[in-house]
Amino acid sequence: MATVELTQSNFESTVTDNPIVLVDFWAPWCGPCRSFAPVYEQLSEKHADVVFAKVNTEEEQGIAGHFQIRSIPTLMLFREKIILFAQPGALPAQALEQILEKARALDMDEVRRQIEQESQAGGNA
Repeated sequence: MATVELTQSNFESTVTDNPIVLVDFWAPWCGPCRSFAPVYEQLSEKHADVVFAKVNTEEEQGIAGHFQIRSIPTLMLFREKIILFAQPGALPAQALEQILEKARALDMDEVRRQIEQESQAGGNA
């Protein structure tokens, strides 16, 4: 599967309608972003169960602002609408493979329970 360009109009539906979405926040003027693009594209071909998406932070400043993107490239992984990973900087292919493997292995019911517990504890503080 090739990468998908995300915009204000399709961001939410893409994250909602797909089990795993990996997002690359980038900009055309960013050298590391351009260097990372072929690695990202190559991985997208290997993982048909994952949507590999890209957000051009120059064109989609609303999305970048919402997620407080301060450095590019930044990678963010959603599984079942929950952000499991967010980190600035380009990663080597092997590191991304490991992140995808760990994300697939997670028990999402347990993740939701932990989030619920943390939000309840935060509300009581």
